[in-house]
Amino acid sequence: MSRRLFRISAVACMLALLWGSCSSTRDIPEGSSMLRKVTVVTDGEYKDLNTSQLKNYVRQKGNSRWFSTIKIPLGIYSLAGRDTSRWINRALHSIGEAPVIYDTLQAHASCENLRQALQNQGYLDAQVELFLDQKKEKKVDAIYVLHPGKPYFIRRIRYDIQDSIISKLLKGDKKQLHEGMQFNVNALNGERSRLTTFLQNNGYYRFHKEFITFLADSISHDKQVDLTLVLHPYRTSQITDTLHTRYSIRSVGYASGAPDDSLIHLRHAVLRENTFLDAGQFYSADNLQNTYNHFGRLGAVRYTNISFQASPDSALLDAMIHLQTNKPSTISFQPEGTNTAGDLGAAASLTYENRNLFRGSESLSLRLRGAYEAIRGLEGYSNQDFLEYSMEARLSFPRFIMPFLSHESRRRSIATSEVSLLYDLQNRPEFHRRVLSAGWRYRWKPQKRHDQYQLDLIDLNYVFMPWISETFDREYLQNTSSYNAIVRYNYEDLFIMKLGFGYSYNDGRIALKTNVETAGNLLNAGSNIFHAEQDGEGHYRVFNIAYAQYIKSDIDFTINLLPSYRDQLVFHCGLGLAYPYGNSEVLPFEKRYFSGGANSVRGWSVRSLGPGRYKDHDGVINFITQTGDMKLDLNLEYRTHLFWKFGGALFLDAGNIWTLRNYKEQPGGQFKFSSLLSDMAVSYGLGLRLNFDYFILRFDLGMKAVNPAYELDDEEHYAIIHPRLSRDLAFHFAVGLPF
Repeated sequence: MSRRLFRISAVACMLALLWGSCSSTRDIPEGSSMLRKVTVVTDGEYKDLNTSQLKNYVRQKGNSRWFSTIKIPLGIYSLAGRDTSRWINRALHSIGEAPVIYDTLQAHASCENLRQALQNQGYLDAQVELFLDQKKEKKVDAIYVLHPGKPYFIRRIRYDIQDSIISKLLKGDKKQLHEGMQFNVNALNGERSRLTTFLQNNGYYRFHKEFITFLADSISHDKQVDLTLVLHPYRTSQITDTLHTRYSIRSVGYASGAPDDSLIHLRHAVLRENTFLDAGQFYSADNLQNTYNHFGRLGAVRYTNISFQASPDSALLDAMIHLQTNKPSTISFQPEGTNTAGDLGAAASLTYENRNLFRGSESLSLRLRGAYEAIRGLEGYSNQDFLEYSMEARLSFPRFIMPFLSHESRRRSIATSEVSLLYDLQNRPEFHRRVLSAGWRYRWKPQKRHDQYQLDLIDLNYVFMPWISETFDREYLQNTSSYNAIVRYNYEDLFIMKLGFGYSYNDGRIALKTNVETAGNLLNAGSNIFHAEQDGEGHYRVFNIAYAQYIKSDIDFTINLLPSYRDQLVFHCGLGLAYPYGNSEVLPFEKRYFSGGANSVRGWSVRSLGPGRYKDHDGVINFITQTGDMKLDLNLEYRTHLFWKFGGALFLDAGNIWTLRNYKEQPGGQFKFSSLLSDMAVSYGLGLRLNFDYFILRFDLGMKAVNPAYELDDEEHYAIIHPRLSRDLAFHFAVGLPF
């Protein structure tokens, strides 16, 4: 009965919103019309113009549509009554959106904006017409028809450099404008900016792009333009035309806001290493920005300001770098609540951080964490609680700590070197686990680029199982009829020694992230060279512990196909592949893939999909059995701004995980090219986002569409045709976007 009531309420709300949208003209004054829709089209000759981009020059657009279809905000606004003293009416007006009244002056200004935009693209004879289509009473559609005409091309380029020194400097410069190219104002502005940057990086501290202008002489009957680039001499209200001054750095100094000007005891070598302004060199805007960037990443520095003082009657600059510093050390306490599959618990962490350990902005972080969770539903175990204690130490250097690396190589990148040590103690009713980890890694980012790199030079993990309960050992580890090989391997002592390399690229529209890691090869080579003995299962051991040997590679690609403020269409592809070999037949649990959840195929809850057509029947340890050696995720998500800080999304997900070897404990889980399509799980759904700029709260409802793990039930296989909420619906709450 409650489900039926919910459906009736939902339908009633939708009908109310649609009625409100239809009655939106009630508040339109007589003689006026609501602007229903705006369209920008071109005449038949020039269909290749980007009209969607040109539409941004239209000053007045129709009311916003959710998912580019329904005018929900307008419907909400129209539901309000006219009595503004009532809070409900004020709330609906605040949440909703008032109808857009067609404005003749704004429309004519839009025509002029569009004509100017076409001329800037080289269509100097462009014209724009406006047509109004009165669809219904008090509703009008505005149609802007563009008549670009034929574009103009640059016939000849001349350079008038009215500064002899700059003229000599630019002789070897590679020009971006060339004869025969289409006339384009954006290209001219780009050349102004490029030349300005070039000169500012070669000592011209006071140069700005207003000193560069263009003279264009159009030849109408030939559709051609003769172009002259003019670089004017230096002039101010007090100074007549003269040569531009080329400045050099005379001195570089440092100051802080501290009374004793102590710069929190940063070593002078550290200050110089992060300073790219050098005495005796020409002023460079790039070097100035690099100095800001390098000081900005130091944890000991809160704020940086660099000022220049020109020496009277000379071409010399004195640079002063002002630094405001952070507190050298902090202590923080963070409590948290936990919920693992309905088991409630609590955790707390205490963190100490020193941001300037060795007077070089090195960061030392010490973290203690404790967690408790009450576990329900376990039978045959004496203890029903989960306890965890961990201690972690991280020491980070804001530079490369690497021998045989030149000083210039260190300065070309923004780099971090980090060493870490972790000890984690876990006591569960089924077993006790101890994890000891240590690592040394580098992260670096080249200047003025979108690339980032990471090298895990060494990463050691030692997993020790000091106690396993008799019940768990009897039912799962020693039970040869189920889960034997995979489960048993994950509850043995294990040593992992890995080397990894990662690369990522992100320019705001395209994001690529790759990672490759390998483990056990060096140990295996040593075992073979020294003819080490093998245990009864054919494994080599280090310190009497079997070590893992595998190779793993991951790649994630994301592209925004429709980048705009209101609407985005994002495609994501994720592929992961890991293969155990040599000393291992099974991947370590931490390296195995799982599917489902908030960042994968959202019609399934986390760790409930795959591998392949495998269907779990136990449910107790499916967090191990529903894992694999290979993963594929394909996602398409349409995102739109709704109102205030709320956004919506429609998504379509496909993917699964597989094993590369045929494990009898996971029937139907092995990857085969011939069954790839039939193994793919598909889901669809909608989401709500609450965007607070610095973080995003995400709520997603996913529905199964195609379920590869079905048992003689076509309704379960093709759930999109036979949907059932209790079986097919999954709810996800997460922080941040899915990809």
